[in-house]
Order: sequence, then C-alpha cells, then structure tokens
Amino acid sequence: MLDICFSPFPNLETRRLLLKQINSNDADAILALRSNDKVMKYIPRPYLKTKKDALELIAMFDDKIENGIGINWGIYFLDEPEKLLGIIGYYRMKPEHYRAEVGYMLFPEYNGKGIVSEALQKVVQYGFKEMQLHSIEAILDPENIGSERVLLKNGFVKEAHLIENEFYEGRFLDSMIYSLLNK
Repeated sequence: MLDICFSPFPNLETRRLLLKQINSNDADAILALRSNDKVMKYIPRPYLKTKKDALELIAMFDDKIENGIGINWGIYFLDEPEKLLGIIGYYRMKPEHYRAEVGYMLFPEYNGKGIVSEALQKVVQYGFKEMQLHSIEAILDPENIGSERVLLKNGFVKEAHLIENEFYEGRFLDSMIYSLLNK
C-alpha cells in the first residue's frame, strides 16, 4: 500500500504554469471560482457563498495534504504567481489500490488555452513518478464535453458510464469514469 507524504509541499512548474499550494490569500478567488455558474455547471457540489466558506475549503485542502489523503494545487501563470487561474489535484485517493482521482476546475476566461492539459500532464507525471500510482481516474458529467476532450487528448480512456449513480439536489445524475494507467 502507498504511504504518501506531501511535506514539503511539491510546487510544480510547466512551460507556462506554476502549480503551488493554495493559501488564505486565494480565498476571494476560490470563492469566485466555486460560485461561478459556468465553472460549477458539471460539478455536483454546493456553491460557496462567503469568504468564510472559501477559507474552510482551503483548510480542508490543507488537512488532506497534512494527512496524505489528497493534494490540490492552485494553477497560476509563472509570471503572475498570485493570480489564481484554477485548481487541480487528487481529490480521492485509494492507496490500497495505487489509484487516485484527479479533478480540476478553471475560470471560464482561461478555457480553450491548453492550461488544463498542461497542468494535467504535470500532475499525472507527479502521480506516477512521485506518488507511485498505478492508475489515475477522472469522474465527470457525461455532458461535460470539454473535460472529456482534455482527458482523451491526454491519453485517458473511458472505463464506464454509470447510470444515475449519484443523487444531487433532488435528481439522479450519471457519471463517466476515465482512467490512465502507468505504463
């Protein structure tokens, strides 16, 4: 079974991006991100309503990092390391199966610029090399065509289409599972 430690926090860099730990200075941006209709359209989670909600979410991120049960990176441009573009991370980890679920969200004005793909490639590389994962999964709404394109472009394959497997806000939702194996 995997024994994962995220201390010290692993900052990651790509050609254009800095992936670093989210902190309380990002609370306003986290609030804006998690209360944006376009961002949350395919994410069956409650919207954040206050800065306090955002700070509590950041504290939850920190707790998961500290306990080795999840890790989230803020996505920033290298030349603007204080302006949050989005979030990417491993939200659910299954260390006994050497598997983790990756997820991401991005402010809509940055969609279509290759940012998620660039960040995802680095996070996948970290997951396979540093975390010793065997597989990475992504779970998405079947209507989220943009996210599906990102996953396919980055080598993920569709594993399953689950019918009405999640109940949220009075209705049943489908989920699709994509995965990538460490080869």
